[in-house]
Amino acid sequence: MKDFQYKVMDPIGIHARPAGLLVKEAMKFGSSITLEKGGKSVDAKRIMAVMGLGVKQGEEVTVKADGADEEAAIVALRSFFQSNF
Repeated sequence: MKDFQYKVMDPIGIHARPAGLLVKEAMKFGSSITLEKGGKSVDAKRIMAVMGLGVKQGEEVTVKADGADEEAAIVALRSFFQSNF
């Protein structure tokens, strides 16, 4: 399992449009990918789950990938977060 923490800087947080893009990015990988905030963990491949976390600007999330392509998933998702959040 690989993971990283990221502090969301987007003024609106993780809202519908970027959440949809995140799900699309996560779906590219076979690994299980989760997004965690405040002790709650959700499947990053499900848009309603991602939006349900209610991540706001300044909050820190943990992204975890577990599976055969976890290394590639973490590299791609870290880049995605830096570009979009």
